[in-house]
Amino acid sequence: MPDLIARVYERGLELIEEGDFFAAHEALEEAWRAAGADERDFFQGLVHVAVAWHHADVTGRELACERQLEKAARRLAPYRPRHRGLDVSDVLGQVARAREAFPALARPRFRRTRTPG
Repeated sequence: MPDLIARVYERGLELIEEGDFFAAHEALEEAWRAAGADERDFFQGLVHVAVAWHHADVTGRELACERQLEKAARRLAPYRPRHRGLDVSDVLGQVARAREAFPALARPRFRRTRTPG
């Protein structure tokens, strides 16, 4: 199961960066379902990131986007500054900036390190 989680997690981040937010949501949701209780909020927070950008980019639903951004911030905050090699603090900064930029959200870019944590 850990290999599956790592694989779909990385793929989910790649899909967000490529702008395929729906597919990213699906991949990250798979990681969320397979994860242990200590990481479910992390993956669910990333699902919320993908869904927020989907609303901004595809549906144009501002309130739905705003709610997803709020949920993403709440779920990801406990994992800062870094988790699974992802700079969570940077992601939270992008989420905060996105709240002021609807509908023209800058596509998320993920800063990662090779060491987990």
